[in-house]
Amino acid sequence: MTIRILLVDDHPLVRDGLRARLEAVPGFEVVAEAGSAAEALEAASVHAPGLVLMDINMRGTNGIEATAAFRARFPDIAVLILSMHDKQEYVSQAMAAGARGYVLKDAPGKDIVVAIETVMSGGIYYSAALARQLVRAPAQEELTSREQEVLRHIANGESNKQIARELDLSVRTVETHRLNIKRKLGIEGQAELIKFAVQRARDL
Repeated sequence: MTIRILLVDDHPLVRDGLRARLEAVPGFEVVAEAGSAAEALEAASVHAPGLVLMDINMRGTNGIEATAAFRARFPDIAVLILSMHDKQEYVSQAMAAGARGYVLKDAPGKDIVVAIETVMSGGIYYSAALARQLVRAPAQEELTSREQEVLRHIANGESNKQIARELDLSVRTVETHRLNIKRKLGIEGQAELIKFAVQRARDL
């Protein structure tokens, strides 16, 4: 299924770069751009995006306030923050406003792709630098039901292809779930993930 994206940033050059990067990814489509919160809300009503990639620093209504407005008017549209600010207060405010993730502008390009896929799969995404700063709730409570299913299959020693076949998902989606699980658990290597899955299998 194509992921329809609305870009919101008051710098046209930034939007041009994001559009070029995202439209090179199969399954991504940038359906509209906006330079302000008001333009973004209007564009959303016309183009029906599935996800909004939102900057924080904008003239007039900022991205955090715009995120809250999106949650109120378009609760089915996911908002992903893309910002240069790495302060925890910005992250906390954005998530409280209803954002589903927060990516730093200086993060590797692949992080934006993974973040979009994670959010559209029902997860929550933080850039690695931010995740290390945040005080996280117990990891097991943070996993979605789908992520717990994937973790159970990992405990059984199944590959991504096997898990995808068992759960009727694409391999890319399984890979995204696996990355999100590792990020939530603070795990880096595959061996550590498998060890954790086996140890916790009885509790899932």
